[in-house]
Amino acid sequence: MRPISALTALCGLFLSTSSFVCADSTSSSSPVALPSDFKPAQVFKNTNLVRNTNLEKSYLRETINVVVENVAKQAQSDYYLALPSDLYDKVGVLEVRDKSAPEKGRLNVQATEIDPSRDLQYYIVHFSEPLAPSSQITLGISYSVLNSFSPRPAAIKQMDRQYLTYSFSAYAPSAYTIVTQKTKLKLPSTNVPEYTTTDLKSGADPERLGTSYTYGPYDTAQVAPGTSYPIVVRYEFTKPVITASLLERDLEVSHWGGNLATEERYWLRNNGSELLDHFSRVEWTLSSYQQLPSSSIRELKYPLKPGSVDPYFIDDIGNVSTSRYRPGKVPSRDASLELRPRFPIFGGWNYSFRVGWNNDLSTFLRRAVGSSDSYVLKVPFIEGPKASEGVQYEKVVVRVILPEGARNVRWEMLDKASSNGLPSSSQIQAEVSEHKTFMDTLGRTALSLTVDGLTDEARDSQIVVTYDYSLWDGLRKPVTITAGLFTVFVAAWAVGNLDVSIKKR
Repeated sequence: MRPISALTALCGLFLSTSSFVCADSTSSSSPVALPSDFKPAQVFKNTNLVRNTNLEKSYLRETINVVVENVAKQAQSDYYLALPSDLYDKVGVLEVRDKSAPEKGRLNVQATEIDPSRDLQYYIVHFSEPLAPSSQITLGISYSVLNSFSPRPAAIKQMDRQYLTYSFSAYAPSAYTIVTQKTKLKLPSTNVPEYTTTDLKSGADPERLGTSYTYGPYDTAQVAPGTSYPIVVRYEFTKPVITASLLERDLEVSHWGGNLATEERYWLRNNGSELLDHFSRVEWTLSSYQQLPSSSIRELKYPLKPGSVDPYFIDDIGNVSTSRYRPGKVPSRDASLELRPRFPIFGGWNYSFRVGWNNDLSTFLRRAVGSSDSYVLKVPFIEGPKASEGVQYEKVVVRVILPEGARNVRWEMLDKASSNGLPSSSQIQAEVSEHKTFMDTLGRTALSLTVDGLTDEARDSQIVVTYDYSLWDGLRKPVTITAGLFTVFVAAWAVGNLDVSIKKR
């Protein structure tokens, strides 16, 4: 029985080995609480503001370039960025940069708690250096807003065209006085049956040029900050309003198999106009044959990284055969997975599915320089379908499942000089936990990152995960399994040799 005790102790040694796991980025910072009667001190003046509003996709994309001047007698470090209350909780990724120094990256932006009693809510922009009195800084502010459009009419017939409406103020929301300002709208088509005209300046307002509408410029030096002038625009949008209420994305790393397995689970919804009558298969076949525009989701084109293999497309019923995979003709060219749902997804309809594929791990994983036990994994944060009408994600959960025994986990987002569609690391909720699957001993290390309010602009974003994984960690599972099986065989042999016959004493 001594061999059995030794093997049991050896097996216990492998099972009891613990791993220290950490992440260098903490969860998102909590919003700042402001008094209910809070009003920012008038220490700044916006000398010129240009707002560019893009309505070409199913979500709002807005870019603001503003020249800010310090009119106080002391240097100032905090700038209050105001947004209407009805848009504040719908804002996705917001970033602010110094236009004169883009190489410095984003400025630190802090959210504040929502106060329903205020018409404007605020973000606090922290300058990298205090702005001296009478000095100016040009800020580039960009953000996306989810679920900001309303279909009108709310219900249409199957062959009718879809129209969306967008409401905003001709005066940009601001905590400070704006000397001059204008707003440029970029629409998806020239079919704009309704739009608000103003008498805020001499001449036509707005000025139209193709699909662009320009409100202003206005001289608003005497207009109080926060003043609103309602504008409504109704335009044709014969495309689906694709919304993912939840995206769960798993990236599973296998050192033994040299494989990176990716699976994405979608809970999809079309936020466009609902069907007025029942669905007609005859009308649908006719419109498809004539290639007429439709507000339903017909298919989703899914670009995959070069070398992607074994794709699958599964919904709640099972495998969906109405999909087509086209591998890249050359190793450096992206593959394409064309997903066609079982039925067209009209406004108000939901569709949940999962899609997955495999990649060679060597494409994404490298050993850290100067260390044989540290690895660097560089993978896309999200991929998802690529559509001209855009895709908006209300919540995204990305889980990087590392090999069993991985420890000292660190992660960071790769930022660029321009927007990559992702918030800063401080706005991403991070959690490190254990993920147990078949034949695991300790459980695999899983890094989970949660983000609210993303758009398909984040498709090109990258995440870098660094972790330690030694040879001992790699051998833990096969040695433990071997020791366990050997223990079972020895125990079976010992039990088989027991004499259980009945004999005379």
